Amino acid sequence: MDDAAGELKQALPNVCDNVQIHVEVHQKSSSVAKKEDIRMSVLKLLNRHTIVFGDYKWTEFDDSFLKNNVQSVSIVDTELKLKDRQPIDLSKSSISLHIFHLNEEGPTSENLEEENEDITAAHHWVLPAAEFHGLWESLIYDSEVKANLLDYVTTTLLFSDKNVDSNLISWNRVVLLHGPPGTGKTSLCKALAQKLTIRLSYRYRYGQFIEINSHSLFSKWFSEVESLTAARSAFKAGTEPSDAIRVVNAVLTQIDQIKRYPNVVILTTSNITEKIDMAFVDRADIKQYIGPPSAAAIFRIYLSCLEELMKCQIIYPRQQLLTLRELEMIGFVENNVSRLSLVLKEISRRSEGLGGRVLRKLPFLAHALYIQSPSVTMTTFLQALSLAVDKQFEERKNLEDCV
Repeated sequence: MDDAAGELKQALPNVCDNVQIHVEVHQKSSSVAKKEDIRMSVLKLLNRHTIVFGDYKWTEFDDSFLKNNVQSVSIVDTELKLKDRQPIDLSKSSISLHIFHLNEEGPTSENLEEENEDITAAHHWVLPAAEFHGLWESLIYDSEVKANLLDYVTTTLLFSDKNVDSNLISWNRVVLLHGPPGTGKTSLCKALAQKLTIRLSYRYRYGQFIEINSHSLFSKWFSEVESLTAARSAFKAGTEPSDAIRVVNAVLTQIDQIKRYPNVVILTTSNITEKIDMAFVDRADIKQYIGPPSAAAIFRIYLSCLEELMKCQIIYPRQQLLTLRELEMIGFVENNVSRLSLVLKEISRRSEGLGGRVLRKLPFLAHALYIQSPSVTMTTFLQALSLAVDKQFEERKNLEDCV
């Protein structure tokens, strides 16, 4: 086995080693096995697979203990550290195992009674939640958004653990994600909370995600949620009532109070950044723009959708699709192997301007509007996807003309 691995490594000169590899182990809800026993069995599994290519997931096991207690073992987030999908030598990498159960109870609501009506103030999840499982992997960005957010939280914990004086070096544990609607800002908040709970399972038994329903909570008094923090400048101009400025000051004061707790991170989103008070913006450690995906990111989104449809045999038979990196390596030359991937690349180019929410919906619409059969070939499905993209832009134009 070792000789074979050595020969494989010699055949792959760009094998990466000395990197930190995160392995997420999804323990079955029915399992009561000790984490240490699962850990030892998973390490044995990894020892049998010296070289892996980027992210990888095991869902079937020869080992009876793993079969009875583990839903999946996943090598994750390698693309956050390695620019391209490369072979990784696990025997020379630092392995971090994260073993977790999924909470399947769903969210609870916190309501406020106001003038004979109940207002849903917030939704509350215990993490890791089954509802958020797989959400992190589905979010694809051009910039290193996900890596930066994970590194940010790692640094906040380090500074807290080392008792760094926050009067000398300030951090507020506030993140502002801003950009147009439908680009995945709220989904990223949920996915980040889930990911952090799994990564920090050695430190905290569970996490909590509280989504404040600010639209319903404040719509009785403010026309836009963003006007909560814009009220102070309007107050100076004499156009905002004193009640509004008191609410804004209360929000900022509570943010300042919360930063005393090292295990709390405030994640905020906005579609109208220019209306936010600078006092709030200054409190945000990270102000990350989340825009519509580029053609390259769209290609990766579509690729993940097509892979899922092939796995479910809605697209059948299975076709090998090349990544953009692989297409680049062959100079984007069209042949029998690259033809379908080049068609997908062109569809991705024509999809620029659409947000992630719409892009994830298009494969469904392509099937519903243009196929309507239990299974379909890749060629036919790509034709339907192309038509669905055209229809999406046509509908947008019709709506704009009506305004």
